[in-house]
Amino acid sequence: MRRARTAGRGTPGFSVTEVLVTVGLIGLATTLALPSLLSYWRAATLTAGAQELQTVLNSARQLAIRQNTSVCVERSGNLVRFRLNGCGGTIWTGPGTDPSGWIRLANAIEIVGAPSAPVVFSYLGAATPAGTFRVRNPADATQTLTVTVAASGRITIP
Repeated sequence: MRRARTAGRGTPGFSVTEVLVTVGLIGLATTLALPSLLSYWRAATLTAGAQELQTVLNSARQLAIRQNTSVCVERSGNLVRFRLNGCGGTIWTGPGTDPSGWIRLANAIEIVGAPSAPVVFSYLGAATPAGTFRVRNPADATQTLTVTVAASGRITIP
């Protein structure tokens, strides 16, 4: 008695056609999803930069309250520095600063707009002058986010 052979049965694995179709579908899905992923990535980087600046400004406010003195916030590009006892006072160095007292914002986030005068937090936490900072991701110069410092010292991202 002879055994009848059935085509395609008993051989493990995938056929070349199945592999090519799968690779093609993965490529198509990647092509369609990549622009959205890149857009999300740039927006998330910008949001993180604005939140980081908000945290740095809150740190200056808390430092003023804790030290019972005024703290001046200076900025230069993507760098921020604190001065104790007003804008002519001593440069504060501490966690997160370089030896010159500068705090560098991550991911090359730039501060492109700021109040005309440096923000000074009083020992009560109030800010003079109130104003807004605008941050921009250099990878996408068209998008900016605003960090607002109220006269009360409250710092928000609207």
